[in-house]
Amino acid sequence: MTSASPSAERPSRSQTSPSQITAAAAPEPVPGQPRRVGESRDQARAAGPERERAGHDDTRRGFETVAVHAGQEPDPATGAVVVPIHLASTFAQDGIGGLRAGFEYARSGNPTRAALETSLAALEGGRAGLAFSSGLAAEDALLRAVCRPGDHALIPADAYGGTYRLFHRVYADWGLEYTPVDLADPAAVRAALRAGRTRLIWCETPTNPLLSIADIAVLAELAHAAGALLVVDNTFASPYLQRPLALGADAVVHSTTKYLGGHSDVVGGAVVVVDPELGGRIAFVQNAAGAVPGPFDAWLVLRGIKTLPVRMDRHCANAARVAALLDGHPGVAEVRYPGLPTHPGHAVAARQMSGFGGMVSFRVRAGADAAAAVCRRARLFTLAESLGGVESLIEHPGRMTHASAAGSPLAVPDDLVRLSVGIESADDLLADLRQSLDASSA
Repeated sequence: MTSASPSAERPSRSQTSPSQITAAAAPEPVPGQPRRVGESRDQARAAGPERERAGHDDTRRGFETVAVHAGQEPDPATGAVVVPIHLASTFAQDGIGGLRAGFEYARSGNPTRAALETSLAALEGGRAGLAFSSGLAAEDALLRAVCRPGDHALIPADAYGGTYRLFHRVYADWGLEYTPVDLADPAAVRAALRAGRTRLIWCETPTNPLLSIADIAVLAELAHAAGALLVVDNTFASPYLQRPLALGADAVVHSTTKYLGGHSDVVGGAVVVVDPELGGRIAFVQNAAGAVPGPFDAWLVLRGIKTLPVRMDRHCANAARVAALLDGHPGVAEVRYPGLPTHPGHAVAARQMSGFGGMVSFRVRAGADAAAAVCRRARLFTLAESLGGVESLIEHPGRMTHASAAGSPLAVPDDLVRLSVGIESADDLLADLRQSLDASSA
């Protein structure tokens, strides 16, 4: 069974291209100001109208152009077309408090990191972007900025294991209550909301690893009606395929380790928000706690972002062929891929995504040991955790990435295999899966 094309009714990328907000639009403390490297806030503010007239307004640009250029303009000092890696830990001041371009100490801000934050905000269409040392560091800073002991949150019933661990083992002891719920069921979400106490709905779509789909616009309406925020983990889709802020979400989080970095050589995270005041609160927590990426890590993610659109196109095309193969294999009991018309969330995914992504999960008919054998026998698919790199990976979630959820309501099936489909030859990937499945079935 082959995957269907996304619905023609969804907004085109040109209609939803990200907006780069000028520095004048947000208060001074907000991080991720869209200014050029080496340019002060005052210079960015003064250049705003002229830049827009000259065609530098990202609202008029396609996603691919924004990915290459937002935050990555030529260096004003040297003309270098690649953002410099600024390794300095501190910055000279022109008199006490006389900061050059707003930088004083690298934990509080770094020019390479600022370029990445500008790019992230532009890609997601947000007012402020913040780069972190990991995806979980980004989640932690957001939760500490938004929640207090006694508050309540909703999380997906099949959330990422690291997110579940953060809620269950860290924030539960702090006094934050949480309820796992099927976010694809609006009635269940409505019933789980607690008036005056639910501070946020934490959404993944597609989820990790079951690839469930939730309707972002519907969840935004439910959250806002209850006085809560909607946070969307957009790691699996990337901003190229899905724009949660345009659908009503208040914040987007990413593990930039994955598709944004794209080369399995960096660990990082990000938060992008609509409200500058919320961005300022998260930035305060980040600066106070110090969960910042190094400049080289920021540079690696910037490099990856430039090729995000072309990589995602290949990831999607290869994953569709992999899902079709698995869907017809006698050794496979179920395929979880939102591009398949049989997927329960296919219609929603087709409406809110511009492609179905590079992640595929499936259940092996012969059970858990056979699923583990499929993982071991793969040759081109590397047995490893993580995802989103150019190389294809295979894993057994129950014993690897989601082991922390074992025995909980969020435990994943023990016969589940998760694939991160890379950009290699699709024919080679299909041949590798066939031999592994056939050998395990035999």
